[in-house]
Amino acid sequence: MTAGVRLPLAEPTAKPAYRSDRGADRFMRRVFGVHGIDRRSGSGAHRAFRISVVASGVRCLITYLLIPVLVPILSLGGWVVAPIGLALCVLAVVNGIVSVRRFWRADHPHRWMYTAFMAVVFVILAIALVSDLTRLGIMT
Repeated sequence: MTAGVRLPLAEPTAKPAYRSDRGADRFMRRVFGVHGIDRRSGSGAHRAFRISVVASGVRCLITYLLIPVLVPILSLGGWVVAPIGLALCVLAVVNGIVSVRRFWRADHPHRWMYTAFMAVVFVILAIALVSDLTRLGIMT
């Protein structure tokens, strides 16, 4: 073999060996666009999860702790509070989706538990979004 000459890599012919190939697992992989296993994605999934939870926590602190105290003091209305809540909700949802997708790409053993947890978080965020949109007068 001559130095500097590279042989082409063989294309994988077998499907990736997922932890489970049940119908529900195949459906979720299709929903998240997962076509292969990326074990390195697990650490990124945990980081995205932490960001999502922190964003949700910050939103709750602002909405349920700071705003009830600051609004009467500063005479601020919903027109200040709602955009902050909307931005934090969107950030939490985006990071939540990214982290769920990464859990599935990594074929993480707790992907179903995490997906269920994030579904509950998404329901709470949806209620918060409706509340903020109502506060802005967009929804009635």
